[in-house]
Amino acid sequence: MSSENRREHIRTALNAKVSVTHPDIGSRIFSTRDISDGGIFIVVEEDFSPQLGDRVQVQVQGLPIPAPVLEMVVVRKTVDGFGLQFSD
Repeated sequence: MSSENRREHIRTALNAKVSVTHPDIGSRIFSTRDISDGGIFIVVEEDFSPQLGDRVQVQVQGLPIPAPVLEMVVVRKTVDGFGLQFSD
C-alpha cells in the first residue's frame, strides 16, 4: 500500500442523501460521494465544520422506511467535505 493511499477498503461511488447530526453544530442534509466497508465521504457545500475525531450520527434519507441511525467518527477533512468512519 502506498503512503499516499492508506485506505483499507475499496470505495464505491454512491450518491445518496444523508442526515448528519453533530451535538454542537446541529443537523444538516448532505450528499455522499462514496462508500466503503469502513465509512463514507460526505460532500459539504456549506458551513459545517466538525473536527477530526468528532462523533456524528448519520441516517440515509429517502428510503421507504426509516434507515437506522449510525454513529460515525470524522477521520478526514478536505476542501469539499469530510470522511466518516463507521464507529465500532
